[in-house]
Amino acid sequence: MTVVFILLAWFLGVQQPAPPPSVAARATLDYEFFKTRVQPIFLAKRPGHARCITCHETGTPRLTELEPGATTFTEEQSQRNFAAWQRVVVPGNPEASRLLMHPLAKAAGGDPFHAGGKHWQSKSDPEWQTLAAWVRGEKATAASR
Repeated sequence: MTVVFILLAWFLGVQQPAPPPSVAARATLDYEFFKTRVQPIFLAKRPGHARCITCHETGTPRLTELEPGATTFTEEQSQRNFAAWQRVVVPGNPEASRLLMHPLAKAAGGDPFHAGGKHWQSKSDPEWQTLAAWVRGEKATAASR
């Protein structure tokens, strides 16, 4: 029965509980970090899985469709993606963020269901760590761009 409620909450877009104010107040989502470090994860090819953009060009949250022949997003597309994807994270709290928990294996603490499969088997996966850094408020540096 619990799985039904979790799925129902997900489909209805029920937000996860917010972290304590002290955590949320300190963490802000950095656009440059998103653009340079998070978006490439959405485009990455993974053996046995579709790329995130394959489903999320029409799914929720939405990724802007790439122009024919393009391999990266334009500035305008990146801004739209940032606006859409910040709605599925809880700044300062990766474990309460759907972006991180949906594609994480259930055995590692992830949600029971993600239509695109379980991309990460543990929280130590480098992609998961990058997304968690963004959610925790890490800023882009000249070296990370």
